[in-house]
Amino acid sequence: MSKHGRILVAMSGGIDSSLAAVMLHDEGYEVIGMTMKTWDYASSGGTKKETGCCSLDSINDARNIAVSLGFPHYILDIRNEFGDAVIDYFTGEYIEGRTPNPCVMCNTHIKWDALLRRADRLDCEFIATGHYAHIRQDDSPGASNGRYVISKGVDTLKDQSYVLWGVSQESLARTKLPLGHLRKTEIREMATERGFVELVTKSESYEICFVPDNDYRGFLKRRVPTLEAEVAGGNFVMESTGKVVGKHEGYPFYTIGQRKGLGIALGHPVFVTEIRKDTNEVVLGLDTSLYRDGMTVSRLNLQKYSSLDAPLETVTKVRYKDAGTPALITQTGPDLIDVHFAEGVSAIAPGQAAVFYEGNDVIGGGWIMKSYKQTKE
Repeated sequence: MSKHGRILVAMSGGIDSSLAAVMLHDEGYEVIGMTMKTWDYASSGGTKKETGCCSLDSINDARNIAVSLGFPHYILDIRNEFGDAVIDYFTGEYIEGRTPNPCVMCNTHIKWDALLRRADRLDCEFIATGHYAHIRQDDSPGASNGRYVISKGVDTLKDQSYVLWGVSQESLARTKLPLGHLRKTEIREMATERGFVELVTKSESYEICFVPDNDYRGFLKRRVPTLEAEVAGGNFVMESTGKVVGKHEGYPFYTIGQRKGLGIALGHPVFVTEIRKDTNEVVLGLDTSLYRDGMTVSRLNLQKYSSLDAPLETVTKVRYKDAGTPALITQTGPDLIDVHFAEGVSAIAPGQAAVFYEGNDVIGGGWIMKSYKQTKE
């Protein structure tokens, strides 16, 4: 009989999830390891060697950790689930003129749900991952019915709370994040001390798992063979004057804030400031044109509070590596929040996730619908 019960650990084969499993095993949990096969890169038509969490090497690395510590390890094939939810979403968002965030979508709708279903079948009370963040049940004065809250990890360079805003209360109640109180340097030291040197020297991937060559344009063209012909030849339009300054390859192949790869020379740097799907126009402007001081956010998931009954001062992030900007958020409907930034924020991209913080706590988040300027210029 284990000390703490049975727990299912998502193991990608990398150092973080591997050490999460090691730590929980040492604490006395009956660990079961599970590696999720989400994608075959060869099926996308890419040419780069398969790497990262779906590769055979990564699966074997996870299995070797399990074997060395004497706990079972399973491979879970969720390629169909992943493709239907994440790949179709990724492709569809670009076709709608938005910039997707597949990692948030995967965490929220695929990995947690898939793990919890298998945890139930394996009689596991909890699941665990190697994310750098905390989960706690808020029992402070004025707390909203003991809700579960994601908080930032202590390693500010590795904090992954941003990608977890969409995890439900029911899922958080059954989740352990053992790395939240540690820094990456400490994880590497622990791996070295335990003799898992190959994990320390293993390179980490920061690419989208199903676009390992980072060529999302090529991926879209392979995924939707007719897309290029359907959207090529639209106009580049200047934001300030409306003047047409060139032709582009098609609006899905550009993102807000993009400067490189435009294929146009105007004698000074210009950036994509807006994408107009309906007219197949890509709007260009100076870097100062990228700033917005408001946005609307929909498809909400609130963690710390069940609803926002009054405007709330927050720090709001509009992308993963964003430091965050002070903002006043107001819930204007059951599934809608209006955000007013204290100062302009550059390159807010519809389709990206907005995450609201109160101190280190995640209040919740949602998907950016549109951004705007509060004062006309």
